[in-house]
Parts: sequence; C-alpha cells; structure tokens
Amino acid sequence: MNFLRGVMGGPSAGPQPSGAETIQKLCDRVASSTLLDDRRDAVRALKSLSKKYRLEVGIQAMEHLIHVLQTDRSDSEIIGYALDTLYNVISNDLEEEEQEENLPKQVDDLGSQFTEIFIKQQENVTLLLTLVEEFDFHVRWPGVKLLTSLLKQQGPQVQQIILVSPMGVSRLMDLLADSREVIRNDGVLLLQQLTKSNAAIQKIVAFENAFERLLDIITEEGNSDGGIVVEDCLLLLQNLLKNNNSNQNFFKEGSYIQRMKPWFEVGDDNCGWSAQKVTNLHLMLQLVRVLVSPTNPPGATSSCQKAMFHCGLLQQLCTILMATGVPADILTETINTVSEVIRGCQMNQDYFASVNAPSNPPRPAIVVLLMSMVNERQPFVLRCAVLYCFQCFLYKNQKGQGEIVSTLLPSTIDGNSVSAGQLLCGGLFSTDSLSNWCAAVALAHALQENATLKEQLLRVQLATSIGNPPVSLLQQCTNILSQGSKVQTRVGLLMLLCTWLSNCSIAVTHFLHNPANIPFLTGQIAENLGEEEQLVQGLCALLLGISIYYNDNSLENYRKEKLKQLIEKRIGRENFIEKLGFISKHELYSRAAQKPQPSFSSPDHMMFDHEFTKLVKELEGVISKAIYKSSEEDKKEEEVKKTLEQHDNIVTHYKKVIREQDQELEELKQRINTLTSQNEQLQATVTQQVSQIQQHKDQYNLLKVQLGKDTQHHNSHSDTFQMNGIQMEEVSKLKEELEEWKNKHELLQGQLREKDCVIEKLKSSQLEMGTTEQSSQTSRSGGLEHNNELQKELEMLRSQIQLQSGEISKLQIENQKLQVMNTTADPLLGDSGATAANNSELEGRLEQEIKQLKSEVKALSEEKESLKQHLDSSSSTVAILQDEKSKLQQEVAESKKEQDDLLVLLADQDQKLSALKIKLKDLGVPVEDEDDIESGDQGDEDEDGDEEEQD
Repeated sequence: MNFLRGVMGGPSAGPQPSGAETIQKLCDRVASSTLLDDRRDAVRALKSLSKKYRLEVGIQAMEHLIHVLQTDRSDSEIIGYALDTLYNVISNDLEEEEQEENLPKQVDDLGSQFTEIFIKQQENVTLLLTLVEEFDFHVRWPGVKLLTSLLKQQGPQVQQIILVSPMGVSRLMDLLADSREVIRNDGVLLLQQLTKSNAAIQKIVAFENAFERLLDIITEEGNSDGGIVVEDCLLLLQNLLKNNNSNQNFFKEGSYIQRMKPWFEVGDDNCGWSAQKVTNLHLMLQLVRVLVSPTNPPGATSSCQKAMFHCGLLQQLCTILMATGVPADILTETINTVSEVIRGCQMNQDYFASVNAPSNPPRPAIVVLLMSMVNERQPFVLRCAVLYCFQCFLYKNQKGQGEIVSTLLPSTIDGNSVSAGQLLCGGLFSTDSLSNWCAAVALAHALQENATLKEQLLRVQLATSIGNPPVSLLQQCTNILSQGSKVQTRVGLLMLLCTWLSNCSIAVTHFLHNPANIPFLTGQIAENLGEEEQLVQGLCALLLGISIYYNDNSLENYRKEKLKQLIEKRIGRENFIEKLGFISKHELYSRAAQKPQPSFSSPDHMMFDHEFTKLVKELEGVISKAIYKSSEEDKKEEEVKKTLEQHDNIVTHYKKVIREQDQELEELKQRINTLTSQNEQLQATVTQQVSQIQQHKDQYNLLKVQLGKDTQHHNSHSDTFQMNGIQMEEVSKLKEELEEWKNKHELLQGQLREKDCVIEKLKSSQLEMGTTEQSSQTSRSGGLEHNNELQKELEMLRSQIQLQSGEISKLQIENQKLQVMNTTADPLLGDSGATAANNSELEGRLEQEIKQLKSEVKALSEEKESLKQHLDSSSSTVAILQDEKSKLQQEVAESKKEQDDLLVLLADQDQKLSALKIKLKDLGVPVEDEDDIESGDQGDEDEDGDEEEQD
C-alpha cells in the first residue's frame, strides 16, 4: 500500500507523475511482482484509472490483464479486478459526466478497436467463457458484462468464436438458472446480443430449453405488470423467434403458445397503466405477431393461428380490443395483432365475425372498427390498423366477403341499424379524402378474386339527392372521378374500379355502357399534367386496358378493335404504355408491394394497397400485349380462350374425379392402417402370451426339479426334519384327513353291499324266468322279450360295475396318497413318543383297511368275470331265440284271428305290469320308461301265451 500511495500521488515534496507514467509503473508491477497481494493492488489501481485514462490503460495494460486471467485463476479477487478493468476499457457505456458531445464517434471506434485486439486471440474468448462458469459472484458477474460488451462491439466475430467453442452456448445458458437475479438478468442481456442475426445460435439456445426458462422468469416477475426484466426476456424471445421457422415450430410444438394467454388478461379498470406495462404489453403483442406474420411459411402460420384459437388467446385479444380505457398505442397494436391472427384462417375469421362490442344494443366488432376507420377525428395509425384488420378479415374469406356485400344489396338493408356496407358507402363519398381511400380499398378487398360478388355489386343503387332517381354504385364512382376531387380520392376510386372490372366481363359492359367514361379516361391519359397527376394517368390507362382485355364485344360501339383504334388516334400506343408504366415506377408503389400491412409515415403517402400491387403486376404485361394485337390475333386468342375454357372444364371434371378417388384411397389407406395396427397389436399380444406361456413352462419345470430335489433331500436327511419345524396344527389336519378317508371307505363298502343284493335278486329272477321258459314252449315269444329285458338289465349292471371299478381305482389312488402322506409325516413326528404311538396305530389301521379293500376288489373282479360268462351264455340263447322268432312270425300270420281275444286281455296285463313295477321299485331296482314299455309288452305276450295253453 505504501507503493500505491507513492504512485497514486500521496503527500510528497517532489513533482507529481503523469497518468501515463503511473499506468506504466502499475503495469510493470503487475508483470514483475512475485507477491499476489502486490499484483492484486496494482490491478485494483488500474481499475480505478481505467475510466479516466481508458486509452492509456487499454494500450499498456490489456496484455498484462489477460496474463493475470490466465495465471491467477486461484484468486477470485484479482480476477474480478482484471475483468472490471477490461470491461471499462472495452465498453462504451461511460458515465454521463464523461460523455462529451464531440466525442461519440471516437468513443465507438475506441471500444471496437480494443475489442478487435482482445478477440484476435480466440483463446481469450474461450478463457472468458471458462471464467463465466465460475460460481463466485466477483468473477462471474464481471465476466458476463465483459462478454456482453464484446458482443456489442464485434457481434458476428465473437458469435463465431463462441459457436465453434466446445459447449460455448450451453455454458452461457446456465446463467438463466442462476439464483442471483443480477447475474440472471445480465445473462438475459448477454443472450440478447449473442442471438442477434445468427440462426444457428438461435436454434442452439432454443433447444437448450430457453423458452421454458424465459417464460418462467416472465411469470415470476408478474407478466405484463413486471419490470424491465420482463422487457428484456421478451426482446430475447423475439430474437429467437423472428424469421426462424425452426424455432417457431419448436415453440408451437412445445405448447408454449398456451402460456402466452395470461399475458393479456386485463381488468375492467384499465386507467393509469405504467409506462413499463405499456412497453411490456406492446412487446408481447409483437411476439404474437412474430408467430403469425404473413412472411412466415403458410403452413407454420396456419398452425399457430389454430393453436391461438384453441387455447383462447384470440378470444383474450378480442376482449382487449373491445375493452375501455386501453391506451391508444396498445389498442392499435392489438388491432394489428388480431388482424394477423385471423388472416387467411377461416375458423378465426368466423369467430371474429361473431364478436360483439359491449354496447347497447350490441354491435358487431367489425362495424365498430369501421366506424373508427371512416371517422376523420381518429388517429391516423388507428385508422390504418382498422383497415388492415378489415383486409385480413376478408383475405381468402368468401363467406365474409359475401356478408359484407350483402349489407349493400337492396333486399338486406336494415334501416334501424348501421351496417358495414352503409359505413363503407358513407366513407366512399364523404368529404375526407382519407376516408374515401380507406373505404374504396376496403370495398375492393370485399371483391377480391370473387366474380360472383362483382356481378352482385352491380345491383347496388344509391339515392344521391331527394327527387332524383337512384344511380348505381358504379355510376356514382365514375361521377366522382369526373368531378376532379383530390388525388388520394381518385386513386382510391380507380383502384376500386380496376379491381371490380378485372376478370368480370359483365362489369366491363356496365362500365362501357356509360358513354362518358371512355372519353374521360382518354382525356386524362392524353393530357400532359404535373408529377402528382401522373399516378392518376397511369391508373386511368390501367382501367382502360382492363376494359379492352376483359371486353366480350357485346357493345358494338365499344368493341376491342374500336377501343384500340381510339387509343391509337387520341393517345398513341407508345404513350399509352408509358403512362401505364408510371404505376410500377412510383416510389409509393414499391413500398406498398413489400408487405400486406398498410404502414405510411403520413396520410399523404397513403396511395397504394398491397393486394392492388399484385393485380398491377399481373395485368401490366398482358394489357401491353393486348394493345398491340390485331383483330385476327384477337379472334385467334378468343378461340384459344374458348378451347382453354373447354380444357379447363375437362381438367376440372377430372380433378373432381381424382379428388374423389383420392378421398376413397385415403379412406382405404386409413382402413388398411387401422387393420395393420390391429394385426400388429394382435401379433404382439400373441407373442407376449407365447412368451408368458414359455415362462410359465420354464417356471413349472424349475419348480418340478426343485420339488424333486427337495423330496430327495428330505428323504436323505429325514433325521434333520423333526417336530421342531412342524406345528401341531399340521398333525391334526393329517388326522382329520385319515378320518375322512375312513368314512369314504365305509360308504363305498355299503354301496358294494347294496349292489351285491341287487345282483342276487337279479340272479334269482333270471333263474325263475329260465324255469318258466322251459315249462312252456308256447310262450317262446314272451320268453324272447323277457330275454331282451334281461340283456338290458345286464348292460345296466355292466355299466354299474364299470363305475364301481372306477370308484375302486380312485379309492386305491387316494389310499396310496394317504399312505405317502403318512410316511412323510412319520419322520416329522419322530421326537414325540405319543405322536409316534398314534402313527403306528394309524399305520396298522390303514394296512388292515387296505387289505380289506384289496380283498373286496378281488371279489368284485371275480364276480364281474362270472357275470361276463353269464352274459355270453345269454347272448347265445338270444341267438337261438331269434331263430325261433322267425318261425313264430309265421305262426302269428296264421293266428290273426286269435289277436282279437288277446286285445281283450291287454287291460288285465296292464294292471299286472303296474303291480310288477311297484314291486321292482320296492326292491330298489331303477325302472326306465322305455324298459317299462318293453317289459309290459313282453308281459302281455307271456299272458297271452299262458291263456292259449290253458284253452
């Protein structure tokens, strides 16, 4: 510090050193001192001198300061001083007291020169990017300011260095996430300079999530009520989106348009807006216009327009449009914004047509806006904005055009309310030339590219004064032209007439039907007038050329050839073409052709409309050719036109057919896509299910293997599985299962006994029947039927035996399972003495029961074999009986006389049959209906046979 006192001019008796000498000593100190404190003090001294001695410090100290940035990275304080010093040298943001009126150019040059020296070595910018990454406030903030100043001085060069630097842009994006507002806000300013006129950097910044972060900052700061930070964020958003189709699409696809809606929420009381709020809202409206600008690709603009409608942004803008107390410049910009949001979008245009102003009675917003346009007391910029809004409402909107023209037709005029058509007519014929021009241009847009409305507008009749007959709108326009009104009024009317007559032969015929029109036009064109009138002469030449080019020769006196001869005699072809060229050569024409929005510095410059410049460009060449064509060429051209019209009709027809086929193809494609997707889904489901089945199979096999291993392990290590791991509940469950099996076994034994009884009864009945057959040979037929009955009973018995054998096999399997469970339960219960005893008793009982079951099964099987043998013998008996039956049939034929007696005996036999059924049911034998009928028949035959023998 003593060194600093000497250098900085402390109390001393000697002469004081100059500023340059002091700076030189400080630079030497920075370069040669080995102590960090000394170097830090010297850099701090240079910082304090850098504002006053900017040139000297920049020339002598810049190299040393850059060296400090490279070598003293560990000390944040000296780095901060060095960055501040470089910022003071490079930046042009001097203090107000140091800015002199005669030095601004020198100051700008000085900053640019020092910046060029600094960025000559690209490593310096890379080093600065590295320092900006430091979290220390004393390093990061000066680094951000210095980098911002470099971008201001040499923007494109610094942008290129940052672009090629690894992660250069990404490092700077981290500034927006800094919790310190000072660094975050200066980071926004840095990104503003970084993204100027560089589409590559704009894309990188956008894809680094800049939109999300900036919109979050705007929301945190209070949207339009926020401070200058909101303004800086909006300017950065404009840089990212303006003329950058990629970023605009990313902004729309990211659903960021929906987040703009809260910006435009205004209350009922709109008085007393701050200047910052007006600025913020103005920038917000401009940001909306950037997304829907007519200069953007049509597809991108249309998608943004639809998104603004669906999210309610258009509705919010219309609310501001109709609100009271909104500042004039905000209202004007809102009108311009609404204009571009609805331009060429049918859905938005329809919504705008339905908006009503909050008046009593409610009026359409279009009518309210047109009232402002034709009111000469309204501001000029507001009237231009309303005209632009009306033009955008009618752009590619035939429905809206028809609604406007319909308010002029006699059948739809409502005398109780003011309509758009009445306002346009009132403005067209008012004393204010600006109202004349605006109304003429607005009406021309209502006719743009719509031949049907051009014909309908010919029906409009106007009452000029009381007592005089009404005149057509076309006639009234030509009357005002001939009266020599202001240039602006005549230009507007001529543009309206040119638009009206172009591509409409009927309107041309109506125009030529007035004998005063052609002489007026030729007189205007032929005169040599001043420079102001040249524009009117050019428009008159264009109107006359349209009358020739679209003339259908329906009026004999004004055929194409005669009009050309008239031009040749009174004007001259060369002179006519020269006057026609006045339009496109005019300066105001070139301005109007640049963009659709009518923007004029003063009302006097309001001469041309953007859409009219397109019409002039289209017609100027064809009219010039038409003037020089002969009558033969005209005839050939008409023939060609007719041929072309026919071809056009054919092409239109085929286009319609192709369009229908395209629709069918699209439908079929959609069906194919749907079926394909369904097929893919089903295939995916099948694949998934197959994989799941395979997984289940694998799991099953694995469990099977594990279960086998566990069983082997259990058998080999039976001593280790003792009662300690088994609960007493499992033992009780095993006992219950054993009791259940015993009960089932007893039930089966009872069923076996019942079956044995049935079999014995059947055997006895069979023996009785057999003795009866032997006793009487005359009852052979009855015996045959009885044998059939016996055969059926044997079949039933066979099925019962099969069922019984199935139940026995099931019982055997269950007994085996029970035995396995008992054996597995044995080692588990080995520790307890009482449990072991119970187990031994259970085993004994089970073995006895199993032996009994085996013996019973053996007996049943033997009985089954004997029944089979009996069945075989019965079948042989049946064969013998069948032979006898054939003999009996012959005897039956001879004994038909005896059948009458047998019929009498049938009633008695039925009673006997019912008695037998009751007995069989008592014995427990199931009797079926068919068996009953057959057995009854057999019984009847037996009885008949007995009675015959007795007789």
